[in-house]
Amino acid sequence: MSATVAVLGPGAVGGALAVHLSLAGHHVVCVTRRESAEPIIANGLTLELGEEKATAWPEVVELLGDPVDLLLVTVKAPALDKALSRVARDAVADGVVVSLLNGLEHVGTIRTRLGAKTAAGSVSRFQAYRDGPAHIVQLTETLVVTAASDDLSADDLTAALAPLAVAGVDVRVEASERAVLWEKAARLGPLAAVTALSRRPVGELRTDPDWRPLLDAAIDESCAVASADGVPLAPSDQWAIVDAMADDLTTSTARDVAAGTPSELDAIAGAISRAGRRHGVPTPTLDSLLAKLEGA
Repeated sequence: MSATVAVLGPGAVGGALAVHLSLAGHHVVCVTRRESAEPIIANGLTLELGEEKATAWPEVVELLGDPVDLLLVTVKAPALDKALSRVARDAVADGVVVSLLNGLEHVGTIRTRLGAKTAAGSVSRFQAYRDGPAHIVQLTETLVVTAASDDLSADDLTAALAPLAVAGVDVRVEASERAVLWEKAARLGPLAAVTALSRRPVGELRTDPDWRPLLDAAIDESCAVASADGVPLAPSDQWAIVDAMADDLTTSTARDVAAGTPSELDAIAGAISRAGRRHGVPTPTLDSLLAKLEGA
């Protein structure tokens, strides 16, 4: 069954999802500022995956006022406040909002601002980048969305996310919002900080005699904070994921810091440090990395 799905922030992740959903027959509405909307209106939204290209023609609006079944929030953390002002509460009053941002503290903000049933989501096993304002290059075959909601039962959330499953996305519904957020943040926070400061890809960090111990200590700290926050995580499990990453993998945070543009560093690594202070768990390595990045 066709659904109306809005994507707030059609960047690499949101744009890829918009194309997949459109090709699956859903009515997709991209919500973005005018300068980003005009290229999509003029040229469509193109997704390149390997040797294949597909162009979708979603509806594009600056303000979302008409009702939607599902709203995917895919902006980066620094843009969240302005982005939420583009969504009328009535548009999501009878729908479900799924946050796909990185970090720990944004779900409550979205739930309060929009007043809708909200779920915490996470995107994994996915790499993509924008190669132009309306052209996205997807580097991985898979796209996994894991979500949980304190507002909905597992069955109701599964039903709300059905459009994604129809579009070929691997959808996984979990029981705890906090667990969904921490499972990614526990490794992404340290990786974001270390890749941003070192300007080196994951493969080099894994073997470097200076950077590897720092990443190791930061992951230990983030897992300790997660455990204190009610989500027991083992550093060895996080390292198993890091060790399986491609050698040339970096983070969007590192790319943003290198480019001098607003990054998610505070929303990810900073949020772990703040959670550590709330729970009385020290995070000296993460704090030092953040201080050096702020100084730089």
